[in-house]
Amino acid sequence: MRILVASQIFPAAVDKLRERHDVVCAFGANAEKLSTLIPDREALVFRSGVAVDRSLLARAPSLRYLIRAGSGLDNLDMDYVHQRGIELIRIPGPGARSVAELGFALMLSLARHVRRADQLLREGHWAKTEIQGHLLAGKTLGVYGMGNIGSLLGRMGAAWDMRVIGCVEHPSPQRSADFAAQGLQLADAGEVLAAADFLSVHLPLKDATRNLIDERALARMKHGAYLVNLARGGIVNEAALLGALREGRLRGAGLDVHEREGPGLISPLAALDNVILTPHIGANTLDSQQAIGERVVEIVTARS
Repeated sequence: MRILVASQIFPAAVDKLRERHDVVCAFGANAEKLSTLIPDREALVFRSGVAVDRSLLARAPSLRYLIRAGSGLDNLDMDYVHQRGIELIRIPGPGARSVAELGFALMLSLARHVRRADQLLREGHWAKTEIQGHLLAGKTLGVYGMGNIGSLLGRMGAAWDMRVIGCVEHPSPQRSADFAAQGLQLADAGEVLAAADFLSVHLPLKDATRNLIDERALARMKHGAYLVNLARGGIVNEAALLGALREGRLRGAGLDVHEREGPGLISPLAALDNVILTPHIGANTLDSQQAIGERVVEIVTARS
C-alpha cells in the first residue's frame, strides 16, 4: 500500500509499515507540500494540525483510507469524504486516557496553585503560609460533553469523591441510567454550567459549538469556579474568559487547546498567574502514542 504519514506517529510504527509498504512521511509539511505528495497515495495517516480539506483530497484519486490517529475530525472535510466513499478509521481510545489524565492534572494544579508555588520557590520565596489551595473532594465537577474522554474524567472525579454532573448532545433515559451506574449524573447544559466548581470542556469543534463558552455562558458559572478546556480551541471564547478571570468571577483556568495555535503565538491569557497553558499535549504520552501506532499498523495490515 502507498501511504502518506502527514503527522508524527510512534517511530516503531513507521518502521513496521515500511517493512511491507511504500511509506512517505511529511511531518509538519504545509498544504502545498502535502498536495505534491498525496496524488498517488492510497492511505493518509494524520492527526490534528493537518488540514485535510477538499482541495487536498481532490488531488488523491487513489485514496481509499483515511486513518485518524486520534479522535477529532474538525480538520477533515467530512462531506467530501462521504461523497468520495473514502473509508475513515479513527483511533480514539488510547489518547482518551491521556487527555483525561491531563485534565485531572490541570484541575489539581489549579486548585493547589502549583504553578505559582513553583515559580515563587524558584525565586527564593518560601511561600508556605501564603499559598492556600482547595480540595477536589466534595466539589462538583461539571463535564461539558460526557463522551469518551469526558466520561473518563468524570469517573476519575467520582473516585476522588467529587460530585460529577455532565451533559451530552443526545440524552436518553438509558444513557442517564448508564452514567448513574458509574457515579455520574446526566443533566442539561445549563445545569452543568451553574453547578460546576470545576467545568471541563470535552466537545467537538463545529458550527454549533464555536464560541459556545462565551460571556453569557461564563456569567452563568459559579463565582470562583475553575474552567478547563482540553477539547478544541474556538469552543471557549478567550476574550470572554480573560474578562471573567481579570474580574475575579472565575478563580482560574487551564487550557491545553487555544484559539490560535503554533510556534511564536502567545495566548492573551499568558500574563495571568492563575492560568495554566499547555501546547495541545493532551494525547501526547508515550504509552498512548505507542498504542496508537500499533493500531495504525493493524489497520493497514487488515486492509492490505
